[in-house]
Amino acid sequence: MTIASDLLNRHFQTLVVDNAQWQTLIADDIVWELAYAPAIGHPARLSGREEVVRHVAWFLEAVEKFRFFDLKVYPFADPEGAVAEAKAEGLIKPTGRIYQQDYVLFLRAAGGKIAFLREYFDPARAAKALDIPILGLES
Repeated sequence: MTIASDLLNRHFQTLVVDNAQWQTLIADDIVWELAYAPAIGHPARLSGREEVVRHVAWFLEAVEKFRFFDLKVYPFADPEGAVAEAKAEGLIKPTGRIYQQDYVLFLRAAGGKIAFLREYFDPARAAKALDIPILGLES
């Protein structure tokens, strides 16, 4: 196991169930890119601890019984890089809809902390669960 693969495992283990512990994993200058998030009105990039923690707090407030499963972590030759695939599901509290998602997440570590994340997910699934339009699509 590498530094980055360990951090990725711990990211998925703690993000939802022990967010205070998760916050100890992230660097103060963390950058989290959400490549497809603008399609649902969310930022494509979160910069710094405060912005990341605020976005995660919104997510945690919006979901119930959220869990990751079928996690596969692939370390890079560089011990500070890794990628993971995971499935997730939970209930979106404001809509009462079930949210099911497949994620791919790239992580870069620095100083033993999560310095960079790039997350890919299906925005159509998120839009359906959140009951919001996909921006840029014709009705």
